[in-house]
Amino acid sequence: MTSRDLDRLAKRVKAHRLELYPSRLAAAQAAGISKDTWKRVEEGKPVLDVKYAQIDKALGWSTGSCVAIAEGGEPILVDRPHGGVPVPAPAVPASAEVVRQAAFEAARSKLPTAPIGDVDAFSDELVEVLRKAGYVTDAD
Repeated sequence: MTSRDLDRLAKRVKAHRLELYPSRLAAAQAAGISKDTWKRVEEGKPVLDVKYAQIDKALGWSTGSCVAIAEGGEPILVDRPHGGVPVPAPAVPASAEVVRQAAFEAARSKLPTAPIGDVDAFSDELVEVLRKAGYVTDAD
């Protein structure tokens, strides 16, 4: 096994976290880990590989990126639609119908002259993007 440079990983995780989240707590919540575990990583202390995988997801990196960085490599960014950044997942993912209705109402409110077909297409696309990101629960 290659030795791990946890100080290198700590610097990269902290730098990227500061770009995406207002606090360590917010990042930890997005990752589904404790603030103390996130702090350990940013201090160059070891944690379980499963925790690194959760951090990868919260930072928008492919699984294994934290380990790759610690072993001298680079993170791989997850392909995010429209250049989006990771968004903390809600505690309970929304249903596709709830998201579709909210998107439709928001679009009609802000774009009252937009054709209904375009608003429907936008709502459907938003549901699909959120489904791929794991924020929508059903395929209705």
